[in-house]
Amino acid sequence: MFRAHPWHGVTAGDEAPGVVTCYIEIVPTDTVKYELDKITGHLTLERPQHYSNICPTLYGLVPRTLCGERIAERCRARTGQNITRADGDPLDICVLTEKQIQHGDILLDACPIGGLRMIDNGEADDKIIAVLRDDLVYGNMRDIGDCPRAIVDRLIHYFVTYKRSPGSKKPPASIAEVYDRGEAHETVRLACADYVEIYG
Repeated sequence: MFRAHPWHGVTAGDEAPGVVTCYIEIVPTDTVKYELDKITGHLTLERPQHYSNICPTLYGLVPRTLCGERIAERCRARTGQNITRADGDPLDICVLTEKQIQHGDILLDACPIGGLRMIDNGEADDKIIAVLRDDLVYGNMRDIGDCPRAIVDRLIHYFVTYKRSPGSKKPPASIAEVYDRGEAHETVRLACADYVEIYG
């Protein structure tokens, strides 16, 4: 009769940042964009995907994280760009697995191996790249250097184009940095601290 809120009622896990609990919103077969409703905790349909881009991995969020001032400051320090804020959402995560998971609205454990320092309309909006814990194909990857570059390039292409309409001159999002496992762990820690500051 009671279900924990996926953002506020679930923790990032006892082994974070090395292993984090993830709430998955989107799987690679989805042709619509699902997103967690932050008030109710229900997975909602945000919009149909207007163009041909399909998210190449499982995609979701790390519970009890927030892209706040610490994430914005880290982005400023690492990129030298004048980033005034982060997007104010939970930390996003992309999870690599060989398994075909048919739907979102699930929790799973994943190991961060790197990330993308994304800037979306002037806001810091990091994307952690992780592997499903104990995955037979991807589970032995420990750092972003272990990941085939084609997979990283595919993720970059998705994030810089999925909001871009045909004929637009400049994409709303850019990737300022591809970072390694150590930086991914630090990003998770900062996002956890941002969450605690705002929500306790």
